[in-house]
Amino acid sequence: MDYPVITDNDGIKIKPEQMIQERLYHCVFKNKVLLLYKDSQDFLNCYEIEEKDLVNQIKSSKNDEEVEKILEDYLKPEDIKN
Repeated sequence: MDYPVITDNDGIKIKPEQMIQERLYHCVFKNKVLLLYKDSQDFLNCYEIEEKDLVNQIKSSKNDEEVEKILEDYLKPEDIKN
C-alpha cells in the first residue's frame, strides 16, 4: 500500500481512503511538519508543527513509529496533558 500522504512542489495530497483509523501519519512541507490522524469516526485531524528543532528531528526520522517516539519524548519534559 502506498503512503496516503504525499508532498510535491504543488502542495500536499492526502488520500484518506487509504488511511488506517487511529494511526498517525506525517509529512514535511515548507519546513513544517503536518501530523494527520483519522479517528474512529473517520474524521481527519491535522496538526502543524513549526518548531525548528522538532521539525529537524522528524525530518531525520525513518518511519511513523520513530516520529511518534520523537513526539512522546518532546511532550514528556513539557508536561503537556490532553
